[in-house]
Amino acid sequence: MSTISIGDHRYELDDSWPNIPEGWTLGNGWAGPNVPVPYNWFAIGITDVAADSNDRIYVCNRDKHPVVVFEAESGDFVTSWGEHEFKEAHGIHVDSEDNVWTTDRQDHVTVKHDKYGKVLLELGNRGWANAAVSPFGTHPNHNFLGGPFCMPAGVSTASTGAAFVADGYGNRQVHRFSAKGELELSWGVSGTGEGEFSLVHNVDIDSQDRVYICDRESDRIQVFDYDGNFLHSWTDFLYPGGVHCDRDNLVYVAEQGPAGRRRDNGFSIYTESGEIVTRVRRPFSEKPPQPHGICTDSKGNIYLAQLPSLKKADLDHKVSKFVKIH
Repeated sequence: MSTISIGDHRYELDDSWPNIPEGWTLGNGWAGPNVPVPYNWFAIGITDVAADSNDRIYVCNRDKHPVVVFEAESGDFVTSWGEHEFKEAHGIHVDSEDNVWTTDRQDHVTVKHDKYGKVLLELGNRGWANAAVSPFGTHPNHNFLGGPFCMPAGVSTASTGAAFVADGYGNRQVHRFSAKGELELSWGVSGTGEGEFSLVHNVDIDSQDRVYICDRESDRIQVFDYDGNFLHSWTDFLYPGGVHCDRDNLVYVAEQGPAGRRRDNGFSIYTESGEIVTRVRRPFSEKPPQPHGICTDSKGNIYLAQLPSLKKADLDHKVSKFVKIH
């Protein structure tokens, strides 16, 4: 292992994690049997990670096995599921009851599964996009034109059981659904002002049910209350791709720093009040893979879902474990 962070919060990269089954790959490009081009730039990569109450890590990736589960401590393989379900796997979240929520960017759905992959609830119309682009633009009075979903990116749940979906590539909105799947609230329009979005990429909920949105293209995270009222922005980021609120009231941000911008990348840790705890920066010159999703286990170890750094030929996407040094 090699130590990669600074300050009081220090981490070591565990190169031995996880133990991928023999003959398997993660994120090497598979979009399902019915997609004409199963291997392409947009259909590769490890896109997100999530941990359940038993410290099992769910790895969401674009390959023949879209959801692969490993033991956090040992890295041993547990199970996999989702084969032939996804067109383009993107986001994953485990709720307080260990149900697993996913988003499919190309099939325009958000799905709730049990931990074995059985579908419990599906939001959206599979294969049908509701685009926000219209002759009326995205004025708040016409935001019904951008209803769920057009290329949803991320999903998370609140203490009430409500699900918040980042509907972010085609639309510029956040949607709140009841625990039964009823649409309760939508907010957001295109723009760079407060409460506006350039790309609603991912979402998580903190201990006070505040909603953190990765407005990736604007290099910021916007924070809202439970009812979608804007609270404040955090702006000191490099293309934030993922956000995770842990059990100790800390907020972890995966900073993608895309290679096209020739910028560094890494991850940051903040308190819920917005104070930075520590930050890891990886130089662009070293061509590190791009962090796209992030989570922690009960011991505070960090897991990063990562995309390739430069081009598909690199095939350097991976899921990485950073062990917390106490």
